[in-house]
Amino acid sequence: MTRSLADATVVITGASSGIGAATAYALARRGTSVVLAARTEAALRRVAEHCRELGGQALVVPTDVTDPEAVESLAALAAAEFGRIDAWVNNAAVGTVGLFDEIPVAEFRRVVEVNLLGTVHGIRAALPWLAAAGGGVLVNNASVLAEVAMPYQSAYNATKHAIRGLADTVRQEMRVTGRADISFCTVLPATIDTPFFRHAANHTGRELTPPPPVYPPELVAETIVRLLRRPRREAYAGGAARLLGLQWRLAPALAERVLGWYTARTQFGPGARLDATGNVFTPDAAAERTDGWSGRRGQLLRLTAAFGLAAAGTAVGTVAAINRRSRSGR
Repeated sequence: MTRSLADATVVITGASSGIGAATAYALARRGTSVVLAARTEAALRRVAEHCRELGGQALVVPTDVTDPEAVESLAALAAAEFGRIDAWVNNAAVGTVGLFDEIPVAEFRRVVEVNLLGTVHGIRAALPWLAAAGGGVLVNNASVLAEVAMPYQSAYNATKHAIRGLADTVRQEMRVTGRADISFCTVLPATIDTPFFRHAANHTGRELTPPPPVYPPELVAETIVRLLRRPRREAYAGGAARLLGLQWRLAPALAERVLGWYTARTQFGPGARLDATGNVFTPDAAAERTDGWSGRRGQLLRLTAAFGLAAAGTAVGTVAAINRRSRSGR
């Protein structure tokens, strides 16, 4: 059944920049009341102001998603302000980039606390309010790295795989306990033009850049809007994400090698960088929707990378077909 977003109330975590801010704007254009949560109040207020300019209502609730009591309070404040919660988007995330054995344990733990436990806290806080509203939708932003993997991103990869598995499990529980009126959706974006790489902790000694193809955050925002209107289990955002997932399923060993080689050479720029903790522990005050990668240069990178990924996909499909023939004795 198609759901109306006009007059609905949607809570968004990680709403101060990137995908979260783009999603808030997309919903505000549709008359949705958005509840904006992140660690930085000033950035949230700038996002809220633009939401109101677009025709939506907005409530700012500074929240650290690693604190379960704070997330429970977020849900209560949202319901008190707008009378109900119709949907919840778990989007807050941080990252630390480096070789697995060189990432500080404290940073690895913090990534797990924000990305995975933040999602856990969001689900637990949202469920009773969605049930009270007669049902609703819960969207988890899991990234295509919930299905595939890339080097130097062990903490992020681990949390995104876990988020996908968590959503699948809770969805099953909703069905077997007669609560199927609450939909669990997982969105799997490709590389998105957000400040994520600039804000991530960096232990590589090199400048971080997003591996192309790079897509604008509005692509993910519109995917989330579609899931809120017509929920389904999973949705890719960006053609590269769908292609990578297909390659990984057809020939996982080869796809792992190809993607490892590709991303190890494309997620670093020419500059050198000292070790930095980024926004893992301390939030950034800016409210930036993008980092400028999806402009003209980003379009060229998308086109170039699409040819490369398509070639890799052809190779993966060919090898998989050969393997199937050899196993069948033909």
